[in-house]
Amino acid sequence: MSKSTMMLSSAVLAISCAIAGCGSDSKSVTTPTVKNSSEVSSQVIATKVFTNGEVYTVNPAQPWAEAVALKGNKIIFVGSSEGAKAYLGDKTHVIDLKGKMMMPGFHDVHMHPLESASQATQFTVPSSASEGEYIDAIYNASVQNPNAQWLIGYGHEIATLLEMESSPLAVINEAVKDRPVIIMEQTSHSMWVNDKALQLASINHNSQDPVGGVFGRDEAGNLDGILYDNAGNQVMELAMQSLTNAKQQDYDGLIEYTMPELNKAGITSISDARTYWQRGHLETWQRVAKEDNLTLRVSLGLWAYPDMNDERQISTIKSLYKSSSDSLLKVNQVKFYMDGILVNTTAAMNEPYHTNWLGLYQNKGLNYFTQSRLEKYIKALEPAGFDFNIHGIGDRGIHEALNAIENASNGTARHRITHLEVVDPEDYTRFDKLNVIADAQVAGDFTDPGHWHETIPLIGSERAQDLVPIKNLVNAGATLTLSSDWNVSTFNPFVGLSNAISRAPQNITLAQAIEAYTINSAYAMRQDQQVGSIELGKLADLVVLDRNLFERSALEIKNTQVEMTLLDGEIVYQR
Repeated sequence: MSKSTMMLSSAVLAISCAIAGCGSDSKSVTTPTVKNSSEVSSQVIATKVFTNGEVYTVNPAQPWAEAVALKGNKIIFVGSSEGAKAYLGDKTHVIDLKGKMMMPGFHDVHMHPLESASQATQFTVPSSASEGEYIDAIYNASVQNPNAQWLIGYGHEIATLLEMESSPLAVINEAVKDRPVIIMEQTSHSMWVNDKALQLASINHNSQDPVGGVFGRDEAGNLDGILYDNAGNQVMELAMQSLTNAKQQDYDGLIEYTMPELNKAGITSISDARTYWQRGHLETWQRVAKEDNLTLRVSLGLWAYPDMNDERQISTIKSLYKSSSDSLLKVNQVKFYMDGILVNTTAAMNEPYHTNWLGLYQNKGLNYFTQSRLEKYIKALEPAGFDFNIHGIGDRGIHEALNAIENASNGTARHRITHLEVVDPEDYTRFDKLNVIADAQVAGDFTDPGHWHETIPLIGSERAQDLVPIKNLVNAGATLTLSSDWNVSTFNPFVGLSNAISRAPQNITLAQAIEAYTINSAYAMRQDQQVGSIELGKLADLVVLDRNLFERSALEIKNTQVEMTLLDGEIVYQR
């Protein structure tokens, strides 16, 4: 049950459950006792009425209905098609759902909408290729972008570089020598650079690893052209500063692709999980909002730069806070990285990795932010209204994030830890105890149990079990949200739902998965009193599907099509 639902008094909930079948997927249709058809004033006329549908409300007091009536942007009736007739007027727009399923709009509380669709980067390389193919691709990009100060690319996998016979630095240098080149790896947790980029960033053989990052080196200790985690982030910041049209490219990608495609997928609310406020991301979002072009509710997660002075950063972040219930755009979250990722051996682990190719101290990964430093930010930014979105992949990183919240939080915040790949079982119950939201991504195939064995060489067979343990977390009482981390994984919520119910032994029920994508995520965005379920008085963020999810297999759910998406009572997508 969601945190929002738990706010109801136990007495009212008990009565409602007895009447309507609380938590059941049965389709008993009820008309709310708050206002039934015989009590409707003649002055209450709906602007839109949806009838003859299979309406899944995500409201345990009234799980199913046939009809929904709207007055402007608010829901004024949920019940039977017969009961909805009392709300009809001469100008009411009646939409016959013809048996199709309606549900609340989807939330995606962890994605990268500006980075993923912007054309600010000039080229893409294959995820895997031969040395010669990479040289050709990078050289061709240089020819096609003769005026670019930096060549900025994307797309390879880290394993491809590490398996090269030649040094990755030698390969990229052969392609381009006269201009700096930086290529982001698919997970964004490493960058591939040439000598010119290293020189401009003042990185040489004697350079010390930055906080949260590692300069890749060969067996002889020479730089190999791979910059891990924050070492790569710092150089990418330098590269981005050379672009003169990045803000416009970000804006165009958001307007022309991202928002239309998200609406097409039934998504009505998102959290930007890494708003680089030093790159102009905040200004881009503000421009879209000012021009009244938002077709989503958006919460921005301001990036916490690990190499920035704490006092300066805290002061700046505080000054950027903005949260208004009547605004689609809110600046009310901060994004922190506790650690890196497993495949880089940079995820923070309690016990050492089984391989030690980065040469990290104790071989237990790294920290972008330490526990004590995170506590400092919690104490400073919670009172200003910020909730934290904390990247935690390794069991040590997750444990330290929970410790920081336990030690420093005032208990009213809605912090969440995202990714949750390797979780210490002793920490399962702490999510509920500390009111920490567990945010996971299961839309990517790499999280499927069939791929768990691939991590055995890194962390051993015992720790490679139950990766992304959503079932265990739900059973321990955690408030679960499901998100995409797009573009690491698809933002299609039906893929996420399908995988969530089929990834045994860490699978959950369809009702739980839908709750994770709707009311629980609305709670994480502090808007569960406005959206996230279909209830009287809530705002009409709704989606109509071409099939009833509860009557379909996991594979069939994956192929679901959205017929219509409404934001604030207005149709923003129609098939």
